[in-house]
Amino acid sequence: MAADLGLEVAIVESDPRLGGTCLLRGCIPSKALLHVAKIISEAEDMAEWGVEFAKPKISIDKVRARKENVIDTLTGGLAQLAKRRGVRRIHARGLFVDSTTLQLEGGDPATYDNERLTFDHCILATGSVPTMPGFLDIKSPRVMDSTGALKLEDIPGTLLVVGGGYIGLEMGTVYAELGTKVSVVELTEGLLPGADRDLVKPLEKRVRQRFAGVHLGTKVTGLKDAGDHVAVSMEGPEMSGEHKFDRVLVAIGRRPVSKGFGLENTKVKVNERGFVEVDKQQRTADPHILAIGDVAGDPMLAHKASYEGKIAAEVLAGEPAQFDAHAIPAVVFTDPEIAWAGLTVEEAKRDGRIIEVAQYPWQASGRAIANGRTDGLTKWIIDPETERVLGCGIVGAGAGELIAEAVLAIEMGCQVRDVAETIHPHPTLSETVAFAAEAYLGTATEIYKPRKKKE
Repeated sequence: MAADLGLEVAIVESDPRLGGTCLLRGCIPSKALLHVAKIISEAEDMAEWGVEFAKPKISIDKVRARKENVIDTLTGGLAQLAKRRGVRRIHARGLFVDSTTLQLEGGDPATYDNERLTFDHCILATGSVPTMPGFLDIKSPRVMDSTGALKLEDIPGTLLVVGGGYIGLEMGTVYAELGTKVSVVELTEGLLPGADRDLVKPLEKRVRQRFAGVHLGTKVTGLKDAGDHVAVSMEGPEMSGEHKFDRVLVAIGRRPVSKGFGLENTKVKVNERGFVEVDKQQRTADPHILAIGDVAGDPMLAHKASYEGKIAAEVLAGEPAQFDAHAIPAVVFTDPEIAWAGLTVEEAKRDGRIIEVAQYPWQASGRAIANGRTDGLTKWIIDPETERVLGCGIVGAGAGELIAEAVLAIEMGCQVRDVAETIHPHPTLSETVAFAAEAYLGTATEIYKPRKKKE
């Protein structure tokens, strides 16, 4: 974007490939593997229709190679895009000497003329890395973070996932469908802490069916590499004492990368959580440095980072851009998927906002019934005074593909009637977005919910 706007641009990247966390070791490889898991699961579900397949034969080497091919295809495309735009690629590690100078180290010296690079402005996009508490970091090849889990070195007989958030559940889903007996432990009393409980219920039900165990309110107190397994010490109502697992995946969150490359030599301010402080134009406290993506604050989502990147480029080009999004969609790519955008019920309760909730169960959706996936729900969060849609949550197969319409409606300031009176194609799951709006208005015909009487 910066190059398109006429700026002279160089990218300093320590990895030989472009793409960052999402493409190289995050959302793209995980979704490639989740696609494999989905096909295996759907083939098994077809038995209910009288169509039975033989148990799949899995070549883990071919699965891994295909996943790497997806990554290589996309990184190769990025390299070509950078080249066509005249963006200079510098393969090196950059350390700030001051606000306008980087010391370049390692990588490929052929990509840079000298060891110091000067610039007028820098956009900081250093991302995040998996969190690994010291007492769990036992330096064992059997204990993985999300990056290690994506390498798919083997299909373990048993796997313990520490953390019931989206990363743990997504990777747990992959391994479970490949044949591993997966157990998940979560310190809180529910999976996906912070997510809408109505949306989590269908997911938790299916996870309990597909996983070997789901243990809530449970704490891992220690790990020990016992050679052919990991001995895990736990405290919880269902799982206490020491238990054996072939592998352990620690998925308790991510932390921003804001240390170790000289930010202290600039005027950039870093808060207590490690995030670089930015304003609505992505500017830091240093006039020469902007920041985007995971290092610039929650939510740690690639599409949020891209949005911020465009803002930063436009700001440096002198355009009046700023971050003004009302809804940033979030998707958990489990089975079923969970997606939400805008205001949530929990946020409304916390802030004391008066809202109304309208929801439509997928048990009444013709397409969901035809697909054999009625374990879904679509709900709108509505301002009862203005009838504007403030938020939306969806759980169900393909929820991530449906949430974009809700994001547009929220950004456009639509009233619930605008959604209800937009003709949706039948029979599709997208209809549930309109049907949930009709449920609020009392005009839904697929479910019995009489029109509310006006006072």
